[in-house]
Amino acid sequence: MSPGGVHLVPLPTAQRIQPGDDLTALLLATLEEHGVEAVDGDVVCVASKVVSLAEGAIVDLPPGDPRTARRELARQHAAEVVAEAPWVLITRTIHGFVAANGGIDASNVGEHAALLLPQDPDASAAALRAGIAAATGRQVGVVITDTFGRPWRRGQTEVALGVAGLPALRDERGGADLDGRRLEVTEAALADEVAAAADLVRRKDTGTPFVLLRGLDTAGLPDGTGADLLRPLAEDLFAAGGPTAAERAIARRRTVRRFAPGVAVPAHVLATAVAAAGTAPAPHGTRPWRFLRLTDPTRHRLLDAMATQWRADLLSDGVAEEVIARRLERSDAVLRTAPELLLPAVRLDEAHHYPDDRRQRAERDLFVLSGGAALQNLQIVLAAHGFGTAWISSTAFCPDTVREVLDLPEHLEPTGMVAVGAPAIPPAPRGPLEPDGLLEEI
Repeated sequence: MSPGGVHLVPLPTAQRIQPGDDLTALLLATLEEHGVEAVDGDVVCVASKVVSLAEGAIVDLPPGDPRTARRELARQHAAEVVAEAPWVLITRTIHGFVAANGGIDASNVGEHAALLLPQDPDASAAALRAGIAAATGRQVGVVITDTFGRPWRRGQTEVALGVAGLPALRDERGGADLDGRRLEVTEAALADEVAAAADLVRRKDTGTPFVLLRGLDTAGLPDGTGADLLRPLAEDLFAAGGPTAAERAIARRRTVRRFAPGVAVPAHVLATAVAAAGTAPAPHGTRPWRFLRLTDPTRHRLLDAMATQWRADLLSDGVAEEVIARRLERSDAVLRTAPELLLPAVRLDEAHHYPDDRRQRAERDLFVLSGGAALQNLQIVLAAHGFGTAWISSTAFCPDTVREVLDLPEHLEPTGMVAVGAPAIPPAPRGPLEPDGLLEEI
């Protein structure tokens, strides 16, 4: 930084960018309009949105709810899904950026359209820098910026996507601190700091696609690119997580009995959870699990028949009618209203057959136990995607009724029901996991 500090100049414009517009010409006209003349060493920060608009990176938004459609579009254009919840999709883009909903913007681009990030932000920055030099003879830096969130921090900040004519990083490793201690890890994200500074003098509603920064001292530092700021995937410890990540994922699974109305469970989330269930251990290398997704007509037909059977069982136990009514009402509040209802079952036809009851019973138990492992996998993955579940044992008490209503084969053993949906209220975090009373030495 120069002795006089850094000076920021916002450069608003009333012009709305259209595909094919000359961004260099617009920038130079905006500078002239505000009476600003670029000088060598200036840095121009350019909102990625106007770059994408000028480059025509506009795509059709899938039909349906715009928020859901935007997430689906991000999934289509992602190199990898990093994390997912009912309200957001975090992806790694083809550029290597990790962003909410893939950095896709659906504002001010038409009712059924969305704006992708620039295809090559570094190339866009280099082209804009070259255009300024050709028109003015000035050597300025260019930073293409966008708004990203950050892990474990609220709010968003501007970051650099494309960089030309200035360093992306200021490497201080090998230097010393004030006490003379050797610096080993310090690399300042200089271009990100420049991008964030630009946002101090503009808001989203001010029509300010350009901000000029003057006074940045980069003497002796090599020019960089936006790609320099991307951490190599091999160094990404967030993806690995470590043992605590597995523990937290398991602890995150809580029984949820009230679901948010109108929030659907995406088909791909169900498919992902069922695929995870299929990794559970099972006897003899089999895959004996089935998950039946009950549509509304089938759901209510089955629940009606199960309610009749349950009422008969409770009456034979001497339970009062009003108590039975309350228990059925509590069950219906979950099973009839959940956005999705799965009926897990275990196939017993792949079990080995033994001539004695002892081994045959043990064989059956092993298959049913594997169904429990599959159920746990299913619910953990659904919880990781932000969806709650309630495993209810009802079908295990009336397997014959279930088989009759659904016309299932005799060898398919129901193992309860799983209600799935977005929690109406986020479940309270589980306390520390302790093995007290569970782990014994003998």
